[in-house]
Amino acid sequence: MTVRLYQVAVDALDPAALARFWAAVLGHRILLESAGEVVVGADEHAYPGLVFVPVAERRKGKNRLHLDLVPDDRGAEVARLLALSATPADVGQPVDAGWTVLADPEGNEFCVLDPKRSLLG
Repeated sequence: MTVRLYQVAVDALDPAALARFWAAVLGHRILLESAGEVVVGADEHAYPGLVFVPVAERRKGKNRLHLDLVPDDRGAEVARLLALSATPADVGQPVDAGWTVLADPEGNEFCVLDPKRSLLG
């Protein structure tokens, strides 16, 4: 049996707005928008995608899952993401960490890492 990661589901108070933020962050497109979900991806055949689904309550506590982004230039990317409405987040990271923690417009933390060459660093 073969399996692959299809999409990451994200609960959102405003799925359309949060999907637009993440589409801009990743340079992806809104592939589907309905009352029950908004799907973001590079194209409809490129896995995985992100799907944003509506919820009535705000997130409580620390994320149990977060996304790590790897740009060519961490400083420039952090500046771009802040301009897109990300905000700085403190989750207890060390001052000299090789990553910057930000939060999306609904408060979900994500990291912008120093450049990497592989999954092992």
